Amino acid sequence: MNTITTTNFNFPNQKSVYRGKVREVYNINDQLLVMVATDRLSAFDVVMPKGIPYKGQILNQIATKFMQLTEDIVPNWLIATPDPNVAVGHLCEPFKVEMVIRGYVSGHAAREYAIGKRMLCGVEMTEGLKENDKFPTPIITPTTKADNGSHDEDISREAILEKGIVSEEDYLILEKYTRALYQRGTEIAASRGLILVDTKYEFGKTKDGKIVLIDEIHTPDSSRYFYADGYQERQNNNEEQKQLSKEFVRRWLIENGFQGKDGQQIPDMTDDYIESVSERYIELYENILGEKFVKADITNINERIEANVVSYLKNL
Repeated sequence: MNTITTTNFNFPNQKSVYRGKVREVYNINDQLLVMVATDRLSAFDVVMPKGIPYKGQILNQIATKFMQLTEDIVPNWLIATPDPNVAVGHLCEPFKVEMVIRGYVSGHAAREYAIGKRMLCGVEMTEGLKENDKFPTPIITPTTKADNGSHDEDISREAILEKGIVSEEDYLILEKYTRALYQRGTEIAASRGLILVDTKYEFGKTKDGKIVLIDEIHTPDSSRYFYADGYQERQNNNEEQKQLSKEFVRRWLIENGFQGKDGQQIPDMTDDYIESVSERYIELYENILGEKFVKADITNINERIEANVVSYLKNL
């Protein structure tokens, strides 16, 4: 199927372009950012060789919706969405940390817990828990934000302050915003029969010094969801949780001998497997937003995006 895995646009007043793992960000006149959500799939900080149909549209539309649903508690960078794959917002200086918050012993936390670790990013994890149990209180476990495509690294609050990565004044705001967003996300997920297990947020500063939420929020790339129905029963029976997240991709890669380590080969993703991943992303969209996913026309996806963004910028 037609996917968008790279772009090479030249928008009016474009100054530069930054290419992340799955997003490409165009600087417009040092005032605005045009963020294009591609269909690239990243796992273990490695971009997979094939794109996932509609993934970019799904991520962009989920993030946009949650920006709107949380703007009363945390300001964000978003101004407009001129295309299903595109968000336009204020140019910000990103903080060099990602704020990860975990309500359950899952994913990376579970892997660390299983090998006997009880401290994660300087935060103590309660003894006597098993995988996918709920923490008594959600824990914030930040990571460094890698600039050059290398792995993000766990880091403690103390190290962030000691190294001067973020000032204490700003970091207290980041923690406050992180907890408020997770609480709101948890409430919204519960209303849709889901559990928001863990997630990450990125923040930046506008030119006038305001801290705002940037990038994605509560998407399957940045978050893990469980189905609430049957959660406790599955825990009691030591069964795997039914989840909606990118974790199923990570597990498939692990089963096929890949964890992003040196010398490992990315396993071949067949067309059938690519299609199944696309269907899982659509499933999450429809469950978390409670509405039917409407597939955009992807016949000429690059041309569509370019036309919509140029039209928007010319009408500013």
